[in-house]
Amino acid sequence: MKLLLDFFPIILFFLAFKFAGIYAATGVAIVATIAQIAWIRHSTGKVEPLQWISLGVIVLFGGATILLHNETFIKWKPTVLYWLMGGALLAGQVIFRKNLLKTVMGSQLELPDNAWRVTNWMWIAFFAVMGVVNLWVAFNFDTDTWVNFKLFGGMGLMVVFIIGQALYLSRYMKSDEAPPNP
Repeated sequence: MKLLLDFFPIILFFLAFKFAGIYAATGVAIVATIAQIAWIRHSTGKVEPLQWISLGVIVLFGGATILLHNETFIKWKPTVLYWLMGGALLAGQVIFRKNLLKTVMGSQLELPDNAWRVTNWMWIAFFAVMGVVNLWVAFNFDTDTWVNFKLFGGMGLMVVFIIGQALYLSRYMKSDEAPPNP
């Protein structure tokens, strides 16, 4: 259910684009993100900082797209989010000497510091590359191709990256099973 809620605005954006075009889809994405944040706030009582940032970025870039009738702004939105996330991880690591991934996920995963550091750098690189790839698709292909990439390509690349992360991290996972008795 949480996964569906996370993808709710992008799925509605995609559907609205297919039926009504980029400007209607942008308006739908803004409303859907506001509804998503309201639902999260109502059901859990807490909205994560990244969710607030995502809301701010969609309202700012989506609003500019609609007001100026220029789709360039909405095409920049995923890149801005990717680079903000990667930049936060980078700043945490380099400036504050704190691994934000470990801070957020440390209670769920027990890893050596080196594995946390490598994982953090992998996410930084992934977000940087995804931002560039988004811009490349947005400005080298038509809007329909970009919207399809945003939903299917972006999610597909994320799934492939997460599988790669899981394979890398699996070497550090401890088995809960007891060894067999001889």
